[in-house]
Amino acid sequence: MEGRWIEVADRVLVRRHSELDLSVGLVLGDGGCLVVDTRGDARQGAELAAEIRRVTRDPWTVVITHSHFDHSFGTGAFLDCPVWAHEACRTDLVANGPSARETWARWYRERGQDDVADDLAGTEIALPDRLVTSGAEITAGGRRIVLAHFGPGHSGNDLVVHVPDADVVFAGDLVENGAPPDYEDADPLAWPNALDGLLALPGTSTATKVVPGHGDPVGRGFVLTQRAEIAAVADLCRAVASGALDREHAVRLSPYPRETTLVALGRVS
Repeated sequence: MEGRWIEVADRVLVRRHSELDLSVGLVLGDGGCLVVDTRGDARQGAELAAEIRRVTRDPWTVVITHSHFDHSFGTGAFLDCPVWAHEACRTDLVANGPSARETWARWYRERGQDDVADDLAGTEIALPDRLVTSGAEITAGGRRIVLAHFGPGHSGNDLVVHVPDADVVFAGDLVENGAPPDYEDADPLAWPNALDGLLALPGTSTATKVVPGHGDPVGRGFVLTQRAEIAAVADLCRAVASGALDREHAVRLSPYPRETTLVALGRVS
């Protein structure tokens, strides 16, 4: 089956998938476990659940890092269990989940991936039932887990998952490894502040492992570098919005490719 487990710290696993280069998490405890994100459709969610059951038979709790389909549409395979997310995640799934399902099913079909399109089109969107406003602390198998929202960034409902006893942070798509950050649904001006919150989490250290939503785990230095790049894009967005800089000049100055930069600029009026 597609995917591989990486143990990044004591009983903290990351499952890497070639589909969209997605990373999901599993935190093992004593008598319980935590699943971080559930993949992108009912079949993918069921596959992930089956792979977790190869590792542990303990009951699970789910945390969704944000509402985008590739991180949340597989949740139905894990029910009935507590599903944590930011309160705006549920709002977005209700308001925009069906249209996102249609859009991405069409995207896969246009690329000849009819099987994925069919799986996605037939997926029932499961909603989180434990909602976070700014933060919460939960336990999974006796392990303390910190959930934190630092304002909008990659989306309006990004939730960071911190495992203090292992010095691991699941960042969702606030951090991207292997591709430029995705600004399609982002707040480019607020994103640097969200990363500041992540970097300032109590209990993190220079040795903290950060798990991006896509790509292999990284260290604090990678996040600092990406934060500086995202801050540079924010400055370019402000300059273009104020009329101090034209779009083409901003594209030339950007640390990211043209298409990524134009999307970011388009998000700021």
